[in-house]
Amino acid sequence: MGEGRKKINLALQGGGAHGAFTWGVLDRLLEEDRLEVAGISGTSAGALNGAAFKSGMVQDGRAGAKACLDDLWGRMGAVGDMRFSHWMRGLEPARVVQTFEQMMPFSPAEAWSQVVSPYHYGPFYSNPLRPVVEAFDFAKVCAHAGPALFVGATCVRSGKIRVFEGSEISTDAILASACLPTLFQAVEIFDPKSGRTEAYWDGGYTGNPALFPLFGSDLPEDLVIVNINPLERDEIPKTPQQIQNRMNEISFNSSLLRELRAISFVQRLLQEGSLQSGSMRRVLVHMIADDDVMRGLSVTTKMIPLPQVLKHLKQAGRAAAERFLAAHLDDLGECSSVDLRAMFG
Repeated sequence: MGEGRKKINLALQGGGAHGAFTWGVLDRLLEEDRLEVAGISGTSAGALNGAAFKSGMVQDGRAGAKACLDDLWGRMGAVGDMRFSHWMRGLEPARVVQTFEQMMPFSPAEAWSQVVSPYHYGPFYSNPLRPVVEAFDFAKVCAHAGPALFVGATCVRSGKIRVFEGSEISTDAILASACLPTLFQAVEIFDPKSGRTEAYWDGGYTGNPALFPLFGSDLPEDLVIVNINPLERDEIPKTPQQIQNRMNEISFNSSLLRELRAISFVQRLLQEGSLQSGSMRRVLVHMIADDDVMRGLSVTTKMIPLPQVLKHLKQAGRAAAERFLAAHLDDLGECSSVDLRAMFG
């Protein structure tokens, strides 16, 4: 470990193909020798990014992590339209769907999801993300070496979050974390706590991402959230697509905001002396985001990982990480760079 190196935890949001923004953030952070990532909590695309980061670090350090992230998003760029099964993608090429949706006041994909369930495909069903996830080396993803990795998914039966870690992390665990129920069939995984096989949906419903796994005493105080779903939009959404997109953003940000509000409350109590020092952990919160870039993207680009959009998002993520490091590297280990009181005031 280098002299004076700052240890951080990463909390990586999900957001479909917009997770390429996080790819860029991680790519830049890996070039900062003064940083060491100790823990990662990821949901959906954040889980994929976390798995690539960890497996690469275990294999070949920072260069290995960069290479694994590049490989991941190269595979993602070959997926096509994630909203349709393989046989439908042959009839609805990604560019045709994108152009059609931009011209029409409604989304044919959304309309389709209202009348067709992923279970209607029968033997034709396949999860387009499975070959992407199966390409990970899970011996390295689950290794004791490297940063601790936590993957969140939502239990359909209980509505509670399940956090997978260590040897629990598998292809199915990551697919569960990214399982939007209108697109993919629920992923079934045995839960030793309930003693039964449970069905899981996208972890974003209950933790996008879950922050609490990063509060362990063996992990650092600094929590860097990579946020890819805009927290605010000034304009009122009016078209069906805009309304649906904003509903999804609010839904997938709500669990994050709840945890941040709880952190803010506890930190205030500690500062006021209402809680005994040492009874609760100090958490220093930071955020890397670019809401302007995300607000300017078509809704379609979340579900269609077009290579040119992924490249644009990677560069935007690198730029956002560069701005964060320039402004807040010295804050790490000292103070939060996110004003939680102002956020919830």
